[in-house]
Amino acid sequence: MRSSNPSVALVLLSLLPPFILATAPFSYSASKVPSAAALGESKRYEGSSDLVNLRYHMGPVLSSRINLYLIWYGRWSPSQQSTIRDFLLSISDATAPSPSVAEWWSTVALYADQTGANVTRSLAIAGESSSPSLSRGATLTRLSVQQVIADAMHAGLPADHRNGVYLLFTAAGVDVQDFCRAVCGFHYFTFPSMVGHTLPYAWIGYSGRRCPEVCAYPFAVPSYMGQGTTAMRPPNGDVGVDGMVSVIAHELAEMSTNPLVNAWYAGDDPTAPTEIADLCEGVYGSGGGGAYTGAVASDGAGRQFNVNGRKGRKFLIQWVWSPVRRSCAGPNAVN
Repeated sequence: MRSSNPSVALVLLSLLPPFILATAPFSYSASKVPSAAALGESKRYEGSSDLVNLRYHMGPVLSSRINLYLIWYGRWSPSQQSTIRDFLLSISDATAPSPSVAEWWSTVALYADQTGANVTRSLAIAGESSSPSLSRGATLTRLSVQQVIADAMHAGLPADHRNGVYLLFTAAGVDVQDFCRAVCGFHYFTFPSMVGHTLPYAWIGYSGRRCPEVCAYPFAVPSYMGQGTTAMRPPNGDVGVDGMVSVIAHELAEMSTNPLVNAWYAGDDPTAPTEIADLCEGVYGSGGGGAYTGAVASDGAGRQFNVNGRKGRKFLIQWVWSPVRRSCAGPNAVN
């Protein structure tokens, strides 16, 4: 993600233009999608361009089974934690009906390293740690984020050099450097001087009470968009958590294809790379781009989603760039 900071960050979604709401219950509506002529040769893959110079820079991708270590900083309800866990476990769950989270991840798994090893399709939650009392305080810098990870290891999480990926979730009431102003989440790797090891990690914050119109878009919209723009209804009933899920998807896809910021990205500056989710930010379905998020589904209660997960869960997550199609792709595409 483009950022002046050496961390890889998710640019604020408030910059996105208004979207059009899909209204057909239990179906993927293309009634508002621009014509094929307006989209080019295909409506299935959006944002296609030969001008995007996404290149491989010879670094590793996460090709071995990914062990996820979750760090809950602040107070979380069981339902909030359950939604996030179910999304993460859905990535490797091939039993969910199509379009599924696992099918969405199949685009991420197209990326390979110089040995020909592709990003793994196997992810599991290997451990969890919590700090409800905010051991490092209610305001974190990018460096103190790593101190929280170090604290979690001292409390029992292993330093998993081969398979470990560490996800830090900050609850409502926790401020992180640049949160809501420049980033909604970011990924990088830990410094041995801070954590004792070099390990890939990501931070994602809960924005439900603070800036949902920024980091939980399109489940909340900025006031400047006017009364004609209606927020989508979150599929799991929590604007902040449902917004987090898409940011988690964004960061996890990029961390798997560019864990040490020397693998897959566009641009010449590794401190400000444009990664596979950055290229498709704001695209959730066919026709997405410009003033439209794309065709998505609506369930019987009017809640919007574009992928199915385990235990009947539904989620709304952005598409990612396909190295094969050279365009944004997702499993809910309309033919």
